[in-house]
Formats: sequence, structure tokens, C-alpha cells
Amino acid sequence: MELTGPLAEADWESHRPAVFGAAYRILGTVAEAEDVTQEVWLRAAAADLSEVRDLRAWLVTLAARASYNVLKSARVRRESYVGSWLPEPLLTGPDAAARVLMDESVSTAMLVVMETLTPAERVALVLHDVFDFPFGRIAEVLGGTPAAGRKLASRARARVSAVKVRPRASRAEAERVLKAFKAAADAGDIAGLVELLDPEAVYVADGGGKVTAARRPVRGAERIALLAARQIELRRPDAFQIIEVNGNPALATYRGGELVWLDTVEIADGRITVFRRLANPAKFRHIGHI
Repeated sequence: MELTGPLAEADWESHRPAVFGAAYRILGTVAEAEDVTQEVWLRAAAADLSEVRDLRAWLVTLAARASYNVLKSARVRRESYVGSWLPEPLLTGPDAAARVLMDESVSTAMLVVMETLTPAERVALVLHDVFDFPFGRIAEVLGGTPAAGRKLASRARARVSAVKVRPRASRAEAERVLKAFKAAADAGDIAGLVELLDPEAVYVADGGGKVTAARRPVRGAERIALLAARQIELRRPDAFQIIEVNGNPALATYRGGELVWLDTVEIADGRITVFRRLANPAKFRHIGHI
């Protein structure tokens, strides 16, 4: 499908990463962000842009409005979600199908915290802190006042501030720890797993009620180590690779060529403090198999 009308294809392609990036940050799901991006594309292609002075801001505004509406309706579904909820992983490495506007706000850790915000707080934070929108324009999206938009963004910023000050491991260290964890789990080396985990580590799994997964966070290095080794025994995966999702290394584990787990970690002082395992197959269909 080719763009027609006043919006040139080259203009659209140059701004598409910002449109998708805004939708993904607000929604936390790839499929819904793609739907919003398609909606913006169709609306923009049919619109008269002669009065539009800042095309990028105009397109992102359309994306924010559409995403806000989707998110409000999605809250009911997410409140009834089975077990812990993790965002859909976004491929950001060399194998990614499309460019995405990248910064820390698309990290898994940030998106998990943003899920605790109200839809209005999430929109205000993304538009102001990522896209530098003035509060007057944010008010137009949310249907309130500039002062209300400022309060929403401030409240949201306070909630996510803890994520920004967490120590971040280098890419090389994250890959090393993920590979070491996988090797220890495959070998049933409980002591080795415990050594890789912070004593107060937290394990969060998202199976969505579709596959077996811990429905509540598991705390403590020994409990997590026993769980990880037991899961290897039950599922018997036969391949893995390191891929990049949300700007960070992730461990993709396969069985019979099908992706069964996608693991991401937070690391401090060489040990895993947060281990996140995405096991819901509906959330990584877009990543594919091997």
C-alpha cells in the first residue's frame, strides 16, 4: 500500500519511528502500537496538511490521542490479566524490522513502572518528557487544562524516577550474566545460580494464563534458583540466543525451533536484582522462531 495525497511517503517514513515510539510507550504493546501507527498513517494521508507547521508534532499528537483512547479501554482487560503483566518486547537490534525512536523510556524496567500509571499520567509523561510537548498541547490531547497536564506529568515523573537512578549494567556484562545463568540452569547448578542472583532478587513471570508460569513474584536467590532449574527439567529447551529487545540484551530460549521464554534482567554489582521471564506466546509472535 502506497501513500497518496498531500503526505509524501518520504515524509511519513522519516516520522514513522516517532509515531510508533509514542504509541508503544503509551500502550506497552507492539500490536496495538502498530494499529495506532496504521490509523495515523491513513488519517494523515487523507488530510490537508497545508496549515500544519510541525508535521512531527502533529503526527505524534494523533498517535497520542488514539493511544489514549485505546489505553482507557484496555485497562479493564489488564486488570483481569492472569498473573503478572510484562510489556510486549520490542526488537531494537540489527534484526529489528523498523527503526524506533530510542531512549531509556522504552526499556522493559521503565515500561513495567509506567503500567502502574493512569492513562492520563502516562500520556502526559511521554508527550512532555520524551517529545518535549508544551503543556498546552498536552491539554488538547487529554481534554484538560495546561495546569492539570503539568500536575499529571509531575506525578508520573515521581513514580518512574526510581527506575532512572538504578545502576545499569553494560551490554557485555548483561550478556555474560544471562549466558552464565542459562548454563547454570541447564546444569542444575543451584549454587551457581544463587551466586549470580542478589540475595533479595525478584523473579517476575508473565504467562498470561496460556502457559505455566509463576503468577506472583518470587523473592530470594535460593527460591529463584530452584525454580529456574525446575523449569529447565520440565520444558527441556534445546537452543538459545542473545537478542536485543527494548535496547537491552535478552535471552531467547527455544524448544523445537519455537520461542518459549524471553528473559531480561536488571543487574547491580554483578548480580541479578530483577529477573523477568516472558512466557506468554501471544506477546512474542512478532519476534519469530529459529
